[in-house]
Amino acid sequence: MIASLPALALTVNGQPFAGEVPRQASLLHLLRNDLGLNGPKYGCGLGQCGACTVHVDGIAARACVIPAHGVAGRCITTLEGLGRRGHFHPVQQAFEEAQAAQCGYCLNGMVMQAAALLAREPQADEARIRSELSGNLCRCGTHVEILRAVSLAAARLGAAEAPEAPR
Repeated sequence: MIASLPALALTVNGQPFAGEVPRQASLLHLLRNDLGLNGPKYGCGLGQCGACTVHVDGIAARACVIPAHGVAGRCITTLEGLGRRGHFHPVQQAFEEAQAAQCGYCLNGMVMQAAALLAREPQADEARIRSELSGNLCRCGTHVEILRAVSLAAARLGAAEAPEAPR
């Protein structure tokens, strides 16, 4: 008799997912191979480079080291769910304007990590941004443009959060 795979239910980019998933499957495997979402990338497989970063209930997390069944019932957001062409998330918009992508491999992790930071701290300064992104690796050396993009997004989000001056 062949045993069936364990069932898994979660929400990905606002859409419910329910299916049978091998117990050993990582969240990254589920997202890329089963759901066809190519934003999160396989980089190191050890959760150290950041290429696979997604949001789990709004918190940045490394999908390559998270078992898919470990996020049962949770809300997962990938780069594809953060925004879309014509309706970019402010961080995505800033990355485009600052031309902060070279090869694009680290882009997913940088954007997702920055978006999680700015959701918590919309007025994050450069030191905080540097600290938050320190675990995300970029081999192309676009760090200056990446910092510029996240600072631009922070300035815009911070201005939107700032109380209006009295008249």
